Amino acid sequence: MNRLTRILPIVMLAATGAALAATMPCSVHPPKNATKAELAKLAKVSQADAERTAKAVFKNPSDVAVADSELEAEHGCLIWSFDLKVKGTVGVHEVQIDAGDGKVLSSVHETPAKETAEKKNDQKQTPTPKR
Repeated sequence: MNRLTRILPIVMLAATGAALAATMPCSVHPPKNATKAELAKLAKVSQADAERTAKAVFKNPSDVAVADSELEAEHGCLIWSFDLKVKGTVGVHEVQIDAGDGKVLSSVHETPAKETAEKKNDQKQTPTPKR
């Protein structure tokens, strides 16, 4: 087996992953490097409506409190992202809501260690404001 034959499947897998991220099943695909104000103009679902939908993922929405929320572009999609504290659990539960049609795109529990790692990664990716 030559080197190209071994490398080609890896390259194809990486390209497929990038294509899937670009075609994530969401309704609003904002331009890269859009400002927060531009993202807000593109959102069709209010933060309050998205929050209700995020809490409705749980059996007892009254046991859920919002620890953090943000309108953001992630993987080419405009989403409302909620970090939710659920009574009786450790860590947070992240729920992502499509900012265009209000559908739940993902719902994942994060341990405290994973949450810390994600915040560090977000800080690295956040561009510093121009002066």
